Amino acid sequence: MQRRIIVVEDEKDLAELISHHLEREGYAVACYANGEQGMAAIDRDVPDLVVLDLMLPGIDGFEICRRIRRSDRLAEVLILMLTARGEDADIVTGLELGADDYLTKPFSPRVLVARLRALFRRAEVAEPQGEIVRVGPLEIDSGRHEVQLDGQLVPLTHMEFRILRFLATRPGRVRTRVEILGAIGEENVLDRTVDVHVASLRRKLGGGSDLLETVRGVGYRLKD
Repeated sequence: MQRRIIVVEDEKDLAELISHHLEREGYAVACYANGEQGMAAIDRDVPDLVVLDLMLPGIDGFEICRRIRRSDRLAEVLILMLTARGEDADIVTGLELGADDYLTKPFSPRVLVARLRALFRRAEVAEPQGEIVRVGPLEIDSGRHEVQLDGQLVPLTHMEFRILRFLATRPGRVRTRVEILGAIGEENVLDRTVDVHVASLRRKLGGGSDLLETVRGVGYRLKD
């Protein structure tokens, strides 16, 4: 099935460049020049992935990302932020809001295509059907791609789910950031990406946040 991508980018020439390269790779691409139009299209057509600028007319990319991640209907939509805002604070904010990747301008179209392929590969990795892992009050259902804490569903992004599932395979064992990135197929991203997603996981787990332990200078583990 052809993957559908929505590009929300207000620079016409850049949007056309992105569309050209993605269509050449076989993706179905639709472009929108402002936040309201882009969000309406995402909500209406539910794409596989969104390439999202941050500085947009109307609602900005951060708000679009926030709305996507708050919607059950859009939970599986992948988000790649593509922006000139490359400060650490912006990158951390984007990842904390649920972006799956973050690419700064200027960029190489080849790198963009490679990042999208990596996101799709990660999403397509076969989950062990029917496998349910229980660690304390946590229940991780790989077949349904769901996590419950004390019987309550915890909405997670793809990255958050994969990190938590990896830690749950050997509860009590410390995993380095490099091990975590390698296990989820993201060896070439920054180590701090793990820190951002673990911080987001803790917030979403609420009262169960103490299940995720930081081992200073080493990495993370899930309490057994």
